[in-house]
Amino acid sequence: MACFLLTGGGTGGHLFPALAVAEALKARGHGVFYLGAEGGLEASLLPQTGLPYALIPAGRLDRSAFRPGEFWKLREGLNRARALLLEVRPKAILSTGGYAGFPGGWVGAGMGIPLLLHEQNAKLGLAARVLALRARGLALSLPIPLPPFLRGKARVVGYPVREVRHPKEEAKRRLGFPESQPLLLVLGGSQGSLELNEKLPPLLKPLGLPVLHQVGPRWVERYKALEEGHYRVQGFVDAPLAMSAADLLLARAGAGTLAEAAFHRLPALLFPLDPKLDGGAQRANALAYARAGGMVLGNWSRLGTQVVEMLEKREVYQKALSALSPEGAAGRLADWLEAL
Repeated sequence: MACFLLTGGGTGGHLFPALAVAEALKARGHGVFYLGAEGGLEASLLPQTGLPYALIPAGRLDRSAFRPGEFWKLREGLNRARALLLEVRPKAILSTGGYAGFPGGWVGAGMGIPLLLHEQNAKLGLAARVLALRARGLALSLPIPLPPFLRGKARVVGYPVREVRHPKEEAKRRLGFPESQPLLLVLGGSQGSLELNEKLPPLLKPLGLPVLHQVGPRWVERYKALEEGHYRVQGFVDAPLAMSAADLLLARAGAGTLAEAAFHRLPALLFPLDPKLDGGAQRANALAYARAGGMVLGNWSRLGTQVVEMLEKREVYQKALSALSPEGAAGRLADWLEAL
């Protein structure tokens, strides 16, 4: 049976949307093959999915410096991708970007296989800008400015998330927090954020509100001493459960985190990465959600005031987020692949 090929990864932000689409395609009776990168997050997660897959080298091309070793990895990855595509012969390809999604997307499109590209951020990444030249379609998580030659192939479909919600009172009970008080949720991404771990506790504790702080698995022992009263520290949290329980999110501005927050109608105070570290992707995400009225850029000097103000106007932010919710994104991407 002919299949669809999904490729992308390196980080969860590129991998999880593709896995959501894989489930949607499988539910429709399609075969799915996954092409990931050696050393990416997918190397540890794909064996748990039951999907047929392969891992190839995929060089990380740096924005500011030429690294010969990565160039040779990319060259090998392109060759391996070509051999694999000749064997699998997919009907169409979905690339969710990142360095892991480049070789299969580039080679496949060059072989005449329809390519659909999904951009998670509010700014096209380096790999996406190159792949977009060959893609038949460009699926966006958010409306973003595009050059004229890309506008005709672009469409906003949203960011596929786990579409699971829990009643707020039940979620708070399951997590062990009082139902009568607002709950603050701190997320620094799946690995945690050292900056948020250091700066937020002394600013949030004086507010006297319950806090669930995901510090990241590697930081648990270091920050366990922060726990007191209703200030709880965990290495990792069940995002759908935690977001269902929370009344305000304090987080970085990764595309996946913000899309999940929008799905849960969860207002957020955002602290995006320095543009030097990610090319400005997180800052672009934060500004997009802030302009739409659902989230606010955090200000360290008046953080306590911002928390109180957002909790008081929570319904206003929730209404704005309802227009940004990505419900049905995986299905819309599956529809587009079938059309290709």
